[in-house]
Amino acid sequence: QVQLYDSGGGLVQAGGSLRLSCAASGRDFVLYTMAWFRQAPGKEREFVTAAHWGSSSTTLYVDSVKGRFAISRDNAKNTVYLQMNSLKPEDTAIYYCAADRFGDLRQFPAAYESWGQGTQVTVSS
Repeated sequence: QVQLYDSGGGLVQAGGSLRLSCAASGRDFVLYTMAWFRQAPGKEREFVTAAHWGSSSTTLYVDSVKGRFAISRDNAKNTVYLQMNSLKPEDTAIYYCAADRFGDLRQFPAAYESWGQGTQVTVSS
């Protein structure tokens, strides 16, 4: 099982950009589907995007971030990234990376076995 550490959150104005990073320790990072979820105050944890373990170009995005967010992974560095552009106030949340060994591109949190501690993203209007 991998251990995950999220970073890169912060305060940004609407229309700005942030890049989140998730560093993984442990074995076999390449065998994990990696995902980003987010959770706003008073709301359930929401799927944002995922990159498949078998092909990093195989990705899935929630409709609300398509064209604005991009997931990428660097298997040599055991790191997954979330580039967030054109940020909106409604993107404000704690963002979590998650890992699922040999997983498909699943959108429900229970499918993922490892989680980062979360990083706060706040978008001001």
